[in-house]
Parts: sequence; C-alpha cells; structure tokens
Amino acid sequence: MSSLLNATVLATAATVVPDSQFIFNTTDYVVFALMLGISAAIGVYFGFFAKGADTTEEYLMGGKRMKTIPIAISLVASQLSAISIMTIPAEMYAYGINWFFNVVCMLVVVPLLNYVVIPVFYNNNITNCYEYLEIRFCREVRVLQTFIFIMTMFFMLPIFIFLPSLAFAQVTGFNVHVINTVVCSICIFYTMFGGIKAVVWTDVIQAAIMVVSVVLVGVMGANRVGGLSEVLRIAGEGGRLDINYNFDLTTRSTIWNVFTSATIMWSGYVGLNQSCVQRIVSLPSLGHARRSLVLFGFGFILIMFFNCFTGIVIYSRFHDCDPIGSGHVSKVDKMVPYFVQDTVGHLWGMPGVFISCVFSAALSTLSASINSLGGVVYFDYIKPYIRHTEHRANVIMKLFVLFAGIYCIFGGMVVENFNSILQVIYSIGGVSFGSTCGVFMLGMLVPKAHGRSAMTGVLVSIVCMATIVILSWGRNHYDPLPTSTASCPAATLNGTISSTESALHLSSTTEAPAKDEGFSILDLSFNLYTVVGFAITWLVAIPLSYILKPRSGYKLDPNLLSPVVQPFVHYKATPTEEPLQLKLEKPEKV
Repeated sequence: MSSLLNATVLATAATVVPDSQFIFNTTDYVVFALMLGISAAIGVYFGFFAKGADTTEEYLMGGKRMKTIPIAISLVASQLSAISIMTIPAEMYAYGINWFFNVVCMLVVVPLLNYVVIPVFYNNNITNCYEYLEIRFCREVRVLQTFIFIMTMFFMLPIFIFLPSLAFAQVTGFNVHVINTVVCSICIFYTMFGGIKAVVWTDVIQAAIMVVSVVLVGVMGANRVGGLSEVLRIAGEGGRLDINYNFDLTTRSTIWNVFTSATIMWSGYVGLNQSCVQRIVSLPSLGHARRSLVLFGFGFILIMFFNCFTGIVIYSRFHDCDPIGSGHVSKVDKMVPYFVQDTVGHLWGMPGVFISCVFSAALSTLSASINSLGGVVYFDYIKPYIRHTEHRANVIMKLFVLFAGIYCIFGGMVVENFNSILQVIYSIGGVSFGSTCGVFMLGMLVPKAHGRSAMTGVLVSIVCMATIVILSWGRNHYDPLPTSTASCPAATLNGTISSTESALHLSSTTEAPAKDEGFSILDLSFNLYTVVGFAITWLVAIPLSYILKPRSGYKLDPNLLSPVVQPFVHYKATPTEEPLQLKLEKPEKV
C-alpha cells in the first residue's frame, strides 16, 4: 500500500508535463457541481434542521441510532481514497495481479473483527477505541496511540484532498489552490455543522458515484479491448496474471507478504482506528455492527475488484503501445485519467463523473477523519483540563474541525513543493499500523499482558521499524513488468526512451537487492513492514508480561478480553499487590 502512496506523491509533486487531457464541457461542470452541492445540502439539513445535533453523542455517533446499510456504505467510501482510485489500477498495470490479494484478505478481516475485536467494544460500552487501551493497560499507552493517530492523520489529510484538486486543475485549467480551497471549505462546512450523520449520508452519495464510475470504466474498457476473454488472454501473455508464490522476504510483492500485511493493515484501519470505530459503535447493537461489517466487506471487495480489473484492462488496451513510452502520458499515476479519456471520454458527462468519483473518494476519507479527530482531541487532550458541558464540547469539536480543514487548505501549498520526503512520511505512517494493531490484539488476546509490557512493546516496535525505513531509504528498488511500444506510430517515439525509463523508475521503488550480497533486514520488502512491526510488539511485550510486574492495584476485567479467549481464562482475584491470577485451561467438555 505504501508503494502506491509513494508513487502518486512523488509523481504528482514533480513538474507537470503536458499530457492528453479530458475535454471538460458544461455538462461535466454541472455533474461535478451537483456532487458538491448535494454534499453541502446534507450538511445544511443535519446541521440546522435535524433534531438533537447539539450533544456530543449525537454529533459523534448519531445518538447510537444509525442504520446498518448507510454505515456499511460509509465505511466502504472512506476506505477508498483518491489515491486508491488513481493508483491501484496503475499498480496492476505496472506490477500485475499480486496486489489483488490486498482485497482478498477482507474475507479474513471481517470475521476477525466481528468475533474478536468489535464485541469487546460493545460489551464494555466503549465509543473511543483508545479508551480501551487506558482501561486495559494504562493512560500512557492510550496517550501514545492517540498521538500516533493524530500525527498520521495530519500528515495524510492534505495529500488526500490536494491530489484530486491537482487532477481537476490539470483537466480544466483552474488554479489548483482555488479548487483545493473551495472543495475543502465544502467538506469543512458539512462535517462541522452536520456531524457524523452528515458524514455518513454524504458518504452514501459519494459511494454511489464511485461505484458508477469504477464499474463503467472497467466494463466499457473491457468491451473496447474485445471482451473479458481477450482481456485475460492479453494480460496473461504479458505476465499481469502471474501469481508470485515466492517466500523470499526481499521480493516486492508475493501472495504471502501482500495477504499477511494487508490483513494486519485493514484490521487496524477498519476495526482499530477511531475514524471507523466511531461509526461502527454508532449502531444500536453488536448484531447491527456485525451485519454492517459483512456488508462493508462485500462492498469493499466489489469496488476494489473493478478497480483492480481496470488496471488489467488498461494493460490489455495499451499492451503494444505503452502511453508512457509513446510520450502520451508523463507518469504512471496519470494512466487512469488517460484511459478514462480514451475509453469513455466521448460519453455525455463521463469526464465529470470520473472527476466527481476521485473527489468523492477524497471527501469521504477527509470528512470521516476530521470528524473523528475532533472527538479524539477533545476527549483525550482537552476534556481532562476543563469543565465539561455538552455545549462547550460541541463548540470545541466544531472549532477543531474548522482548524483541521484550514490546515488542509494551507497544507496543500506545502504538499505542492514536497518531493521524496513524502515517501518517508507515508512509510512511517504505514509502519505505525503494525504496532497499533499489535497492542490492541495484545490486550484482547493475551491475558497476562499489562501496561508496562504493552508500552515497551509499542515503543520498541516503532523505534525498530522507523530505523529500518530510514536506513533502507533508497536502497531497495523494484523494476515494473515489461511494456512494449512496438505498435506505436514511429513519430511518437522520438525522444521518449530516456523519459520513459525515468518515469517508470519514479513510480516504482527499482531493481531488487543482489542475491550474492546475502540477506539484510534492510532488504526487507516494504510489504512486510506492518507484519514485522506487529511481530516485534508481541515478541517484546509477551515475555515482559511475565518478567515485569504490573503496577500496584492493577486488576484485569475479563470482559476486556476477546470472547474467543474468555472461555480459556480462569479468573481469580487475590488480596495481593498483583491481584491477577490467570490460569489457562481447556474448556470443559459438554
């Protein structure tokens, strides 16, 4: 995943080279304006006309009366950022089908969340996932994880909204900062005044736009090539359907490292990240939450399937005349807009639908993130130091949403001048999911774990993974799969060979480490960073749970353990400094 972010950021931050562009007409502007107008109207309704939006529970969780299907759709929409829409097909075009197992892992993630994670939140009436870390371990662990969450979001948010603004500017000629300001302002408006209900219902509209765009582009593109069988034939001959079963830890993408890493990453991002947990626990019961997650998994796989399929179709369409090699496209991240123009650009309003799709993906991610950020900052860093009232809390959270939105506007101006430093930021952001998922799973699955062992495990994991990322910077490179310009008109190839090589290497991370140098931890595939971060957290914390004593007065509530562990735990309190005695035993046979 981090490679996709890196490719987009690096390529977008570089100097823009004129490419073939959409023909954006009045109809397209109307489609785009309609999407923004509906989003703003939803904010007006829930902010000024809907009842009960003046309490923190209503603002953050919709009074815990949200409906199953809208929450499921909202979760799908917020997981599909503009970066995903633009770069996943480019990833499939350049590196083949192995990334698709990032989607397949959802078949494991949804049951894992439904039966291991989410019941813990509902059984303990937890609405802030970081609150769990405090009552299970200690406040220091909670503060550390909320800090990681806040910093990661603040690094990412300006990128999420700036990239589609740049795409819009490229196809219309408008100033990118004007577009960024207008769209951010609308997002701030409906998020600040409408709260979680506005976020969810705008996500529903935006998800519908994404589905229409992604499915139409994939299906019509395949039809343009000659049908599904022809797409599969060409992609197979080009090596795009080859699955890599290699167990080599230095290989860029294999079925094993992609699936394992994605399972941890999506478990952390969907079930252990406040922007998602906040919506899941807004449902009235655990049963509603489980059904919503099942629907989310189905919707996520559906949209991502078509998104990945589009990448295979793009290769089939341009397999003998690579747009980068021919000079029609300057960078691989611009492949999708170029393909959309080539395939459906002639259809009434379709360019507008595609741009609306990209912005919908960005807005759904941005709105959910800043809404949850407001709650986390208030309850973790402000509430302990002021006299809490519902009115005061609402005002402070709305002001923070306003601040976060303004930060995104000005952050776009900084992003425009960034280059490779963003790769470091995103790599560290990706690594943080390993320790985050590790500490939550430690609390739910390991009864002996306590605050001191958990805190040490997280810190060691972050330090080790940050060191690996920094020291391996620029060391590991992976070549994309070969492309051809054999059928391109000769005139278009003059002077493009060197620029093609540069563009391809910019979007990748280039050749694999030499085997005769021996294995080094610095040669580790970036796809394994999350796995290693998770493993370090456990390998450090579990032994320390037996070596170090918990703090005086510490007592484990068995309800804080996952239901899959509780039957194996015999709990008995004793009047000692360490009142927790845990005996693992097999459940009695019935």
